[in-house]
Amino acid sequence: MQASHCASHHVRQCVTAIVATVLCGPALSGTCTARSDAQVRPVIELYTSQGCSSCPPADRWLSSLSSEKTPGEPVIQAFHVAYWDYIGWVDRFAAPAHTQRQRQLAAWNGLRSIYTPQVLVNARDWRQWRGAGDTIAYRSAPARVRIELRQSDTDAFEATVTLLADAPPVWGAYWTVTEDAHQTDVAAGENTGERLRNDHVVRQYVPAGQHRARFDSAQTLVLHAVAVSTGHTRKINLVLFDPRDGQTLQALALRC
Repeated sequence: MQASHCASHHVRQCVTAIVATVLCGPALSGTCTARSDAQVRPVIELYTSQGCSSCPPADRWLSSLSSEKTPGEPVIQAFHVAYWDYIGWVDRFAAPAHTQRQRQLAAWNGLRSIYTPQVLVNARDWRQWRGAGDTIAYRSAPARVRIELRQSDTDAFEATVTLLADAPPVWGAYWTVTEDAHQTDVAAGENTGERLRNDHVVRQYVPAGQHRARFDSAQTLVLHAVAVSTGHTRKINLVLFDPRDGQTLQALALRC
């Protein structure tokens, strides 16, 4: 299915992303932490909708992936869009900001329109997901940045970004909070009567701006995350990218 417009339905995203160029202090005892390795971790994005009849197969494929078991330990994200809500079913996970990101990705890929389901790997359109299993098409590359993530409070997270010598002069970043094991009984629209399971669902998306490279000190990003939903696994994800073409510089997920 294709569309070139976005509906007005949205979820509340009252969040704050703060950036500062200060060194990160030591992690508090007992907190949840993670550190990136020497290779770029791939980022898998699915653009989907509960109102799209061709989306459930892609949703099931994404659900079959696990960051811990899929080669490369990717950051996996399902961005729900609202431009199919007009058919009769309002997707409770959709947000206008997700459509805005999809449009930016379309521009980077030279696409004339956006569509669902769309899968991207490291910001590149990837249409071979059908039958691909957990074999993701990407080229592993040495990382040009390092990320350290830590939980500083119940719903507060901090990232320390260290740039290596060959990092680009400007870098961009965004946070997501994803959850698994959501089920929805669809009562209208193209998927009427279906019980849909959605995993890796983006519940919060926070663009963290573009920043000039600092090679003399680490740079810190802070996220105030939405509270974890009862019965669902939450992951805090940070993606750093080259704003010239969207390519992933590094990514990291924290399960807290």
